[in-house]
Amino acid sequence: MRNTFQSGAIPGARFVDPVVLARIGNLELVARSVVDGFINGMHRSPYFGASVDFAEHRGYTPGDDIRRVDWKLFARTDRFYVKEYEADSNSNFAVLLDVSKSMGFGSTGITKLDYARILTACLTYLVHRQRDRVGLVTFDSEIVEHVPPSAKHMETVLHVLDRTRPLRPGQLRAPLHKLAEHFGRRGLLVLVSDLYEDPEVVFDAVSLLRFRGHDLIVFHVLDPAEIEFPYDEASAFEDLESGEQIPIVPEALKDKYRELVRAHIDALTAKFSELRIDYALLNTAAPLDHALFNYLSMRERMSRVR
Repeated sequence: MRNTFQSGAIPGARFVDPVVLARIGNLELVARSVVDGFINGMHRSPYFGASVDFAEHRGYTPGDDIRRVDWKLFARTDRFYVKEYEADSNSNFAVLLDVSKSMGFGSTGITKLDYARILTACLTYLVHRQRDRVGLVTFDSEIVEHVPPSAKHMETVLHVLDRTRPLRPGQLRAPLHKLAEHFGRRGLLVLVSDLYEDPEVVFDAVSLLRFRGHDLIVFHVLDPAEIEFPYDEASAFEDLESGEQIPIVPEALKDKYRELVRAHIDALTAKFSELRIDYALLNTAAPLDHALFNYLSMRERMSRVR
């Protein structure tokens, strides 16, 4: 599965395994390291310039990549200046993070929620360094915490992410419909969730945000075991949302399970495309460069449409 989910990654980028990142504990350090490494990787890649635009010059400091030195400016000024770049984005940005009980599942050493927390920290840091306003909403069956977009809220976002825990069952419709009333000013919203509901319910939940004029990106976070169902021995499987335990013989259901998961993903892909909502499936076993590259590619498409 790893190769499939890294197909959109930046050539040459090398990121630490998400499991290792989760053990670091300091989300600010993780976000800075991943994003700075990602941006440098983009500058070295064939995709350079596709979705990252020139922002400004700054003075050269020891350790800077000399390939980023503006030699034409050096010829005019006899001083070394480095080109700085930034991604095209909206001025208002907020992540809508699903913190329901099902997000607490993890089969590879990292839960879906921990992966989503790191992803949220990285996206927020990336946008913050572009000097845009950042915000965060955590929700399960209702809104848990709401940090409105602000240029001063980066630390608050990280603090909320640090204390986030998957405590209650979740649903999408009620909290997202309520949020549509709060986000009056048009902006970019990123939904991060395992989307554990019927596709029609998911569409109903997000459509109001889209129809209010917001740009919307959906990151569908799944554990590799949820995609492949690698289990062989008969046992009781627990529904993380309800706590109900169901005895299952995996060998008898494996093919049908995979078929249902594929149908669910295909339905989401088709309907989100129809609603002009960008959608990406993320495997928690994959490095975060896939998600960040997806984000910047989606932002580029949105800017072309506008």
